[in-house]
Amino acid sequence: MSIRSKEDLKGMRAASQAVAVALREMCAYARPGISTLELDEYGNGILEKFGARSAPQKEYNFPGYNCISVNLECAHGIPSAKVILQEGDLGNIDVSAELNGYFGDNGYSFVLGQDHQQLSPLVEASKEILRAAIGRIKGGVKIAAVGGFIESEAKKRGFTTIKNLVGHGIGKSLHEAPKELPNFYDRFNRQRFKTNTVVALETFISTKARYVETMRDGWTLKATDGSFIAQHEHTLLVTDGAPEILTVENGI
Repeated sequence: MSIRSKEDLKGMRAASQAVAVALREMCAYARPGISTLELDEYGNGILEKFGARSAPQKEYNFPGYNCISVNLECAHGIPSAKVILQEGDLGNIDVSAELNGYFGDNGYSFVLGQDHQQLSPLVEASKEILRAAIGRIKGGVKIAAVGGFIESEAKKRGFTTIKNLVGHGIGKSLHEAPKELPNFYDRFNRQRFKTNTVVALETFISTKARYVETMRDGWTLKATDGSFIAQHEHTLLVTDGAPEILTVENGI
């Protein structure tokens, strides 16, 4: 969305803070032995304290408050009492919510406790590449150039990026224009970042795969070749200089 007033900016900051605090607290609460359903309900309690509502439920009737993906699940994992977190799991929590008509979106991947699967390099790559990509964004910059940067940085570290999961514009709905902020160089994407607009930039860094598929539950996304994928996401206000990171609470 385009920020057209002080009220718009205040609204986007408030919604983004709500999801950032919820994400930070959920990551701190995650521990071996609890279910992803318990973690989801804990996170929703934090959102409710802000007066915020789960965006996946509101916009898409998602069967949970937050998307919680574990190990080979890449995104849109459904919280479940049957999924018990274990030491060494690769976890991903994606929190998006609506507050007073504005939306925020924030995602974070992490290794739970000891890194038994040796996935810390993947997680660190995702965090660091997102941070570096954010630093390249300002009004007038080509969206394809930032996607190409993410792809090339992943390749330098021996990883790939997922082509059918992308970042997006955000504002008064969860997904707005620009509809696609790819993690790869898309030569057909001629759009540029526009000053005073809000976007949700995401990395999807993979050990090998380039595409993911929807599982039988109709929501959960995985790479069918057994690849692990790390995702990190921030909601940003594009400016003529460095963007303002609206979701700053999770410490990326």
